[in-house]
Amino acid sequence: MAPSDVSLAEPLPRDLAPRSASLGPIDRLVKIPVGAGWFRKLLAFGGPGYLISVGYMDPGNWATDLAGGSAYGYGLLSVVVASSLMAMLLQALSLRLGIATGRDLAQLSRERFGPSTAFVLWILAEIGIVACDLAEVLGTAIALELLFGLPLFWGVLLTAFDTLLVLGLQRWGFRGIEALVIGLIALITLCFVYELVVSSPDMAAILGGLVPRAQIARDPGMLYLAIGIIGATVMPHNLYLHSALVQTRGYDESERGKREAIRFATIDSNLALGFALVINAAILILAAATFHTSGHADVAELQDAYGLISPLLGAPLAATAFALALLFAGQNSTLTGTLAGQIVMEGFVRLRLRPWLRRLVTRALAVLPAAAVVGLLGERASGSMLIGSQVVLSLQLPFAMIPLVWLTCDKRLMGAFANSRRLSIAAWAVSLLILALNLKLAADILF
Repeated sequence: MAPSDVSLAEPLPRDLAPRSASLGPIDRLVKIPVGAGWFRKLLAFGGPGYLISVGYMDPGNWATDLAGGSAYGYGLLSVVVASSLMAMLLQALSLRLGIATGRDLAQLSRERFGPSTAFVLWILAEIGIVACDLAEVLGTAIALELLFGLPLFWGVLLTAFDTLLVLGLQRWGFRGIEALVIGLIALITLCFVYELVVSSPDMAAILGGLVPRAQIARDPGMLYLAIGIIGATVMPHNLYLHSALVQTRGYDESERGKREAIRFATIDSNLALGFALVINAAILILAAATFHTSGHADVAELQDAYGLISPLLGAPLAATAFALALLFAGQNSTLTGTLAGQIVMEGFVRLRLRPWLRRLVTRALAVLPAAAVVGLLGERASGSMLIGSQVVLSLQLPFAMIPLVWLTCDKRLMGAFANSRRLSIAAWAVSLLILALNLKLAADILF
């Protein structure tokens, strides 16, 4: 056994036992070509980052970005960029943890913090997954309503059957699912390229929006949306998911092989999250250029945006492109929900369910409250539910983020792959900033 292996195993005697794969049949599925060039290796490692990125462009992001752009113009663009940079940092820590230890974040949290704490963290992670799924349910149902006239209530119920879609796609194999996800991201990007071209945003105002403003902390409404954007962008369950997905690659488990795996996985992650940043920024810029500048500062509902966008821009296809991108985003996000739920359930409480049952339970917990609220309060409540779901995600984030930073700073666990001092400072600064914003939000809501 090499010295580096000993340093990884000493603090955790269970690490000496056979590694428990959190993704079963797809663990180490994708082989990394030995002796291949840089580009071929990048292609082999490419994929997990894009599965992660779909959670950063789901319908919940749309609601917060639309509300922020219509109400405050380009003023919250700096929050979109900052939250994406935070996401890149945290996802890089997640993949580093998975590759260095051969464990995912949920498994290590149980091993290091004990079953009782793990149970609490599991419940909180499940709440975050349901909140994310709620956004996907509402986003997909709204897209079906906009494109085909299907009433929102029935669209919400119809989304329960996307479990069958997920199960059918599994026949394509894991690489086939990755390819589908990348294809849908490309289609979403094309839709928003078209939207930006026809909306002709003010470039000077965009550049000004990239500068952070003190007003964000002073204005409760602006702060609420800013935290919603952070919650929609930095997804807590993605921190668990990424630490497991990187283990689908059959990399060399020597110290040199792990360093190479971390390098290529980080490139994959940053490229994918770069696409998510472009799409989130495009939604806010579109809202600012189309609604805020025309005096429609209260557009927070996706249905309102759909109805106004073509008349205001004078482009008949703009509304259709908007609804199609929303449908693609909603369906893309459903593909990772089951995987994330499987990982947190197995890692925290060592309970394994069949994928279809896991998906059915998670989707039911999102569909039932969504259908009840829409049925009782009407379709106008959907926008508030979307934004509220993102704030819930932001409030759950510290409970995944702090254990992640703690573990990756532990030299006894991570060995040579522990965070450097500079990286540790950056990670804790991001964590404390998000925690402070969450406490400020809670105080504003209570008082």
